[in-house]
Order: sequence, then structure tokens, then C-alpha cells
Amino acid sequence: MVIEFFLPMDKIPTVTHQEKKVNFKTKSFYEDFDLKEARSRYISLLGKHTPHAPLEGPIRLQTKWIFFRNVPKVQWKTTKPDTDNLIKLFKDCMTHCRFWKDDAQVASEITEKFSSPIRNHTGIWVHIETLDAI
Repeated sequence: MVIEFFLPMDKIPTVTHQEKKVNFKTKSFYEDFDLKEARSRYISLLGKHTPHAPLEGPIRLQTKWIFFRNVPKVQWKTTKPDTDNLIKLFKDCMTHCRFWKDDAQVASEITEKFSSPIRNHTGIWVHIETLDAI
């Protein structure tokens, strides 16, 4: 099975899953406003593409993160945020939306980030496919 879609966004959230805060009184972690907002935004956009039933078995997830920047042409983005930080929150939101039962099912992952001079190209391209047994 293959699922493919594009999530257009005016601006991709750059807050990362690692930016949880610590309450030293209760010794617990919590999400600040920006992280909660990013999570809510992803869940809202992803919900429109959720499969009827969670995918089963091994999965390949490919994402292309396209940020608007004043550059002459589309090019690799080599500045923050790091791809591993971007993808963690996004995968958690995909799990919440029931694309799969557990993000541990993602056995193959390709995450790329680009800068684009075209404002309406800003967003995240997502390609998900189930993998056959080896």
C-alpha cells in the first residue's frame, strides 16, 4: 500500500520534540505553547490523509521538508532544524492520527530538507509505503 500527499504550510514549525520543558517542582516534563501549537497543527493537517485502518507491518516513510527562503533556486537546506529533530514530532503526530500502530514500524526512513524561493511550495511532502518481507 502507498499513501502520498503534500501538506502545504505558510511556515513549517521549527520547534522540535527536544524542546520540552522541565518543571523542577514536580520533576515532570511538559510542552510549551509553541510545541503544543506545532503538534496541534500537524495533527489537524495529517487527519485529512489518515488511512481507514492503521498500516501493518514494516513501513518506509519518506518526507521532504520545503522551507521558503530567499534563494535563487531550490537547494538543499543545511541549517537548523536538524532532520532528526523535525521528524520525531511529526512521526509522533502520525502515530496519534493512526497511520500505523507504533512508529517502531517505520523500518526505513528518508528525511530531506530544502530551501525554495517559491512561497507556495512551502510544506511537507509525505510518501508512506508498506514493505514486503525480505
